Amino acid sequence: MVVAVSEKNFSQEVLEAKAPVIVTFWAPWCGLCRRVEPLISQLQSAATPPLKVVRINADENLRLTREYRLTTLPTVLLFEQGKLVKRLEGMDGYVEARTAINQMLEQHPLG
Repeated sequence: MVVAVSEKNFSQEVLEAKAPVIVTFWAPWCGLCRRVEPLISQLQSAATPPLKVVRINADENLRLTREYRLTTLPTVLLFEQGKLVKRLEGMDGYVEARTAINQMLEQHPLG
């Protein structure tokens, strides 16, 4: 299950999480964001060890958008033990997003 996170619970849900966390910044007007969301859910259900996935509405959480210097949507961040270890941005389509996320997880094995 993908959890909706905001500025209020970001620290608890992401920075203090025991498992690695994929954070997806999205917006309602972003078509590619909607296309990438099922891919993120599939990765979460297939991940071993467990992977936590959260989504953040960039339009409603401007402090986080600024803090992580978002320039495009969707932006996908991978956190491990409260530290940002990888970011993906500027994806042009679903296939590119799937490839980039799979490569990110290969480069940073979970667990």
